[in-house]
Amino acid sequence: MEKKLYRSKTNKKIAGVCGGVGEYLGVDPTIIRLIWVIIALCAGCGLLAYIIALIIMPDQPEA
Repeated sequence: MEKKLYRSKTNKKIAGVCGGVGEYLGVDPTIIRLIWVIIALCAGCGLLAYIIALIIMPDQPEA
């Protein structure tokens, strides 16, 4: 089965981007959220990357 990257409908806090990345990588989405916040605070590009991912990533299809 081919893995595809989708925004999560079940594991989301804001828009499901971090939940979808976590499900795709097989990692706890909380870890992805923490990494994303650290990148946003240190590098300043995390918020822009999140908005771009929100626009580009499709919603998870219904089962």
